[in-house]
Amino acid sequence: MKVELWGTRGSLASPGADTVRYGGNTSCVEVRGDDGSLLVLDAGTGIRCLGASVEPGLRRIDLLITHLHMDHIQGLGFFSPLFRPDLEVHIWGPPSTTLDLRARLSRYLSPPLFPVRLRDLPSRVTVHDTPSGRFAIGRFELEAALVCHPGPTVGYRISDAAGSLAYLPDHEPALGVRDFPQEPEWTSGFDLARGVDVLIHDTQYTAGEYHEHVGWGHSSLDQAVAFAGAAGVGRLVTFHHDPDHSDAKLDAMLATVQPASLPVAVVPGCEGTSFRV
Repeated sequence: MKVELWGTRGSLASPGADTVRYGGNTSCVEVRGDDGSLLVLDAGTGIRCLGASVEPGLRRIDLLITHLHMDHIQGLGFFSPLFRPDLEVHIWGPPSTTLDLRARLSRYLSPPLFPVRLRDLPSRVTVHDTPSGRFAIGRFELEAALVCHPGPTVGYRISDAAGSLAYLPDHEPALGVRDFPQEPEWTSGFDLARGVDVLIHDTQYTAGEYHEHVGWGHSSLDQAVAFAGAAGVGRLVTFHHDPDHSDAKLDAMLATVQPASLPVAVVPGCEGTSFRV
């Protein structure tokens, strides 16, 4: 499968810089199968640019939403394929004990927040509560499970004949774990990440910042590295950067976790980065 990052939550430009290297859009990742099938992970603002790249001949898109915080759905109404009558769009997202996913998404895609209602989109939209456990979309094998983040939030594991990917963009695996990461079997998201080739994971904070934000649902970079090492992943892609962190700050954070003795290879999550799994 091919993976491309379209939104990594955003960072500030370094002083004097003309561009933002890590990116200024919120969460969105493209996953392509070798047969051309398309999975879209989250609908942050990065989905607008992704939509402009979708070829006219594609007939189905599956959008997998981890949770309904605004930074993960705010690009949904600007995803141009939703306005194609010839396209089948399946939207998957976490179940709730109060309202189904269609009802919750309709709160955003309706006036006064958005001029077009979900029910009026020209594409053929089917909305699914993401099942807990394993399911299939075309040639992709998927697994979903609730993870530690405020509100109903799921993480995804995606596999095909070529390899495996875990997507945990908003995740606090250290919360409530006394000896993190020494007890991985009790750690949120561990089964989703175990042994994958690539893990895209929340790395919002420095260690010092995390201690001021315990319970907010995010990880420090060193916690993400420890989690990835315990899960035995091949590569960790840093994600969900704090928007108050400049490019220079993110570079400095990564410089602290680059020695060869690390348990996992660390790849900076920058918009426009693409790789094969």
